[in-house]
Amino acid sequence: PPELRVLNNCSPSQLEGLCSFLQLSTCPEHLLVCFCSWLLALAPDLSYTSAAILAEQLFLRRVLSLTQPPSRHLMAALASFCSKYSQPFCRVLVAAVLREPGEGAEQTKLVCELVEECLEPDCVRLVLSQVLEVPLSEKLLPVVQAVLGRQEVLPPELFNLLVLTLCRQAPAFATSLNYAKLVTAMLAMYQSQVS
Repeated sequence: PPELRVLNNCSPSQLEGLCSFLQLSTCPEHLLVCFCSWLLALAPDLSYTSAAILAEQLFLRRVLSLTQPPSRHLMAALASFCSKYSQPFCRVLVAAVLREPGEGAEQTKLVCELVEECLEPDCVRLVLSQVLEVPLSEKLLPVVQAVLGRQEVLPPELFNLLVLTLCRQAPAFATSLNYAKLVTAMLAMYQSQVS
């Protein structure tokens, strides 16, 4: 709809106010899919800041409150938004999930699914760098495994940081099956680079 062009003309505070007024954070999920498809057609593209605000308003509360797998509507909306605005999405939503304390099993599975199926290679590397910025935990090991499963070429500094982190954390994960799988995958995939 032409009315959506207003999103390109809003200041960050106006956009937050508009999202609040439209109650986007609580709108039904089938409407969320529709709204995200409209965003894809929007020209010109949203600015980075506007996309980050929308990622937060549309998805953050929904994702952090998941206690069961996301609905197909929510997954469709996430995939749609990620296809065009994956950088701001990762900076806002993935970062929040990684910082969230506790188990967060559904959130971790969701991030793994996005890494495996939706994100562009540069965003896969961004997710890995975000994981390595927080203390490594059992919850985050599947995310690293999902990143490695993409078999992307990692920049040397990111690869070295990953190896260093895994080495330093080894004593804490002495009995972890996920850690063992991760190290095995690393050795299999990056044999020539790991000494």
